[in-house]
This record gives sequence, structure tokens and C-alpha cells, in this order.
Amino acid sequence: MEDARSDISERVKNIIIGQLAVEKSTVVEDASIVDDLGADSLEMIQIVMLIEDEFEIAIPDEPAEDFLTVRDAIDFVVASRH
Repeated sequence: MEDARSDISERVKNIIIGQLAVEKSTVVEDASIVDDLGADSLEMIQIVMLIEDEFEIAIPDEPAEDFLTVRDAIDFVVASRH
């Protein structure tokens, strides 16, 4: 289980790094995607769409709005895999 979470974590972080062009060291699980990493609403939509594509899942608008931190996004993907 931990290995799967680690893999998901790495993939989600890479999506965020690629979309926001931020340093890997800044994309920690406690980082706020908007406040700490500087994503605007359009970039948030892009990140959600990229996560959906990467993991072949659908993310409804409500949970997507709850992606405040990197951990929130990772936890959603982990939960959707069960």
C-alpha cells in the first residue's frame, strides 16, 4: 500500500511541477497548490485534468475544489484506486 501511495505521490507531484514550472523541492505534501505554489484557477483545472488523464479517473468538481494541498490531490487519487 505504501509503495502504491509513494508512486501516486511522485506522479502527482510531477504533474504539478510540470504544470506550474516550480522547483521540485517546493512541491511537498503540505504545500498549498494556490498559496505556496502560485496556481491560478485555470492552472488548477489543468492540474485536475492531467491527474484524471494520468490515473484514468474522473474527478467531480466538488472534490477538485477541495484540492488545497498537494496531499489532498494525492489522497484523492489513492482513495479512488480502492
